[in-house]
Amino acid sequence: MFGTGLIVFRETLEAALFVGIVAASTRGVIDRSRWLSFGVAAGAFGSVLMASAMGRISSWADGIGQDIVTTCILIIALCMLAWHCIWVSSNSSQMVHDAKQIGASTSKGNQSLWALAIAVALSVLREGAETVLFVSGLITGSSESLVAIISSVAIGLILGTLAGWLIYEGLGQVKPQRLFAVTNILILMLAGSLASQLAKTATQADWVSLFGEQAWNISTLLPNDSAIGMVLHGVIGFDASPTQLQVLFYLGATSLIWIAARQMKLLISQRRSALITKI
Repeated sequence: MFGTGLIVFRETLEAALFVGIVAASTRGVIDRSRWLSFGVAAGAFGSVLMASAMGRISSWADGIGQDIVTTCILIIALCMLAWHCIWVSSNSSQMVHDAKQIGASTSKGNQSLWALAIAVALSVLREGAETVLFVSGLITGSSESLVAIISSVAIGLILGTLAGWLIYEGLGQVKPQRLFAVTNILILMLAGSLASQLAKTATQADWVSLFGEQAWNISTLLPNDSAIGMVLHGVIGFDASPTQLQVLFYLGATSLIWIAARQMKLLISQRRSALITKI
């Protein structure tokens, strides 16, 4: 029973931390609740559909259909987070100004909400499908009573969701002047986490054999399944024993997104300066 709750908690925690950080990054933006709620609902619904069709999906492409689907989900989610990081970096000043004005229109924020809604949906879809598969397997093959299984699942869901809410509330204490910068850094690290998971999936599917050696192993000090390890994994993509390829993907993705965001911010600043000069 404890093991069941722990696994559900771990899967829920990853999605909840993701949603919590995204929600904090859009605090004060009009319609953000509707967009994010849509993302969560769509992801939850999709996870049930995906789990129910997993047997058929796994048989695609000579048995690697599940890896292909997982890779596509990771790539799309990574692109959505990258777009948001770049957009926020170039519009953060205006968003801070709007956040300070009670009742002010923040329609500019909606331009990136669609990207975050998709990223949220895909995060919930990925973690939710694994949870649904695990729970359905327990119900059909476990000797535990149905009440015990449901209780364990409920406890895991509640605790995982609570952790995401605590992250959201904690970030809510950050001043508006720093909120977008802080949450953008966290979303940048989430993007790096997705890139790392993409590398791990590619290696496990034998699509890539380069840099497959272990970069380091600190499992004895901080295991992935420890409380701190799970939280760090959900927030910054921590892995106690990553491969060299995972490290390269993590650093490469975060570096490219950071450079693109800086260049976009510089470009927009130059255009604004040129416009002011003309006026």
